[in-house]
Amino acid sequence: MTSLNRQRFALATGVELDVTIGGPENAPAIFFLHGFPESARTWRFQLDDLSRDHRVIAPDQRGFARSSKPEGVANYTPDKPVADLFALADALGIERFNLVGHDWGGAIAWGAALGRPDRIEKLAIVNAPHPYIFQKTMFDDPGQRAASQYIRAFRTPGMENYIAGDLANFYDKTFGHSGMVEAPEGERALYLDEWSQPGAIPAMLNWYRAAQVIVPAIDETPERPAFLDQPFPVLKVPTLVVWGMKDQALTPSQLDGLDALVADLRIVRVEDAGHFVTWEKPEAVTAALRDFLA
Repeated sequence: MTSLNRQRFALATGVELDVTIGGPENAPAIFFLHGFPESARTWRFQLDDLSRDHRVIAPDQRGFARSSKPEGVANYTPDKPVADLFALADALGIERFNLVGHDWGGAIAWGAALGRPDRIEKLAIVNAPHPYIFQKTMFDDPGQRAASQYIRAFRTPGMENYIAGDLANFYDKTFGHSGMVEAPEGERALYLDEWSQPGAIPAMLNWYRAAQVIVPAIDETPERPAFLDQPFPVLKVPTLVVWGMKDQALTPSQLDGLDALVADLRIVRVEDAGHFVTWEKPEAVTAALRDFLA
């Protein structure tokens, strides 16, 4: 085993990403994609454990921490971080790999596996909705629509100024007041430092602004997307879904019907954890990943 270290990669996609890497170079590779509003530290417990016998690679995705933050919403459409993932794998000389994603990282992982299943050995998703089910629940599940109103708020012009004006309050609302378990106090300064990087808050919010998912207002009745009433491609990559069942932003309805969209599916429910289950209940997540990847 090699110790975890940080490297910076200039990718063919035009961005530079800071990446945590560790484990034996000849071991099976696992790429870890974090979500909002975090960084590779989302996976700190899993990386420490799995690097004993896997090659672990966890980038700070574009727009986050000290990785590149290209200006403009168009630079954060999902195809861009998907391309970053494969460019990073290419830079490391890795053709096929296991892929793990949480939150927005999970959304990118779903997209990568659906678009390039030839390159994904196994897929693990942690509290990140399948794109079809997520959009469907915006129209068919009032509870999920209500829970997703924060996305409409993040898309509001000027929201970056409001958040940047009081990062400590944003921290408290994200990890405390929302009902999710509070992050360990030692992490607070690290989060605030990452969010304080020039352009970080606008870049992170641009992930939401660039997404095509329709989030209607609670009392709105917009036209239903046509693709919801058409067959959706079935993913054949072996897939694990780990779900913190107390997630208040992504309700357990995201698991309903998933077996019809994933041919080889395993679901692990963590009953006493919320959205940030990777560090709320790290042992449960690591154990599920180890069992799945064995």
